[in-house]
Amino acid sequence: MQLRLLTFSFTLLAFLHMKIAIFGATGNIGSRVVTEALNRGHDVTAIVRHPEDYKLESPHLRVAKADLFNTQDVESAVFDHDAVVSAYNFSKGSTPSTITEVTVPLLNGLKQAHVKRLIIVGGAGSLEVAPGVQSVDTPGFPEEYKPASLAHREALKIYQKEKELEWTYVSPSAEISPGERTGNFRRGKDQMLFDEHGQSHISMEDFAVAIIDEIMNPQHIRERFTVGY
Repeated sequence: MQLRLLTFSFTLLAFLHMKIAIFGATGNIGSRVVTEALNRGHDVTAIVRHPEDYKLESPHLRVAKADLFNTQDVESAVFDHDAVVSAYNFSKGSTPSTITEVTVPLLNGLKQAHVKRLIIVGGAGSLEVAPGVQSVDTPGFPEEYKPASLAHREALKIYQKEKELEWTYVSPSAEISPGERTGNFRRGKDQMLFDEHGQSHISMEDFAVAIIDEIMNPQHIRERFTVGY
C-alpha cells in the first residue's frame, strides 16, 4: 500500500510540474503568463525575437529565439515540452494579417515536435454580444481595432478545423489591462461576459491565471473560452 501511494504521489507531482513554452513572452500578456507559470513552479521556455534583451531570470526559466513563421524553428523551440502558449501579437513594422499567417507554421511545428497541447491567446472581437452578432460586426466597434480583430477571427476559424492537436483558444474581455491578480473571475464560451455594471473587462494578471489553469486542468479542448469579471 505504501509503495502504491508513493507511486501515485510521484505521478501527481510529475503532472503538476510541467514544461511550458511561451511565444510572445515579452508582450503584455505573454510576460504575465511567464510569471504566472514560474510562480506555480513550472519550467518555462520564453520564446522571443531578441533573447539578448530579455531581462527576467529564474532557475526554472530558459530563453530561446525562434521565428514563429518557420515550422522548423517552432519544432525545435517546443520539442520536449508539455504545453505551448502562443501569445503572439503583430509588432511595429508588421501587419495584423500576420496573426492569421502564423497559424499554419505553429500547428505544423507542434505536430512535428509531437507536442499536443496548445493554448492560443486570441481576440475579443469575435465574441457574441447578442445571438449571432459578434462584437467586431457591431456599428460602434472601434475602427482602429478592426483589422486585428478580423485577423483573430480568421485565425480562430483555422484552429477550429484542427482535429489532431489539443488546442484551446482564449479570448479576453472587451477591455484587458494591467491590474491585480485576484483569481476571482468568470468563464464563458462564445458570448462576451459583462459585470453587474455592464462592463466587460479582465486584468492581464487574471487572464494569465486562466491560461495556466487551463493548462493544468483542461476544460476546453478544441474550443474557445473567455474570462471576465
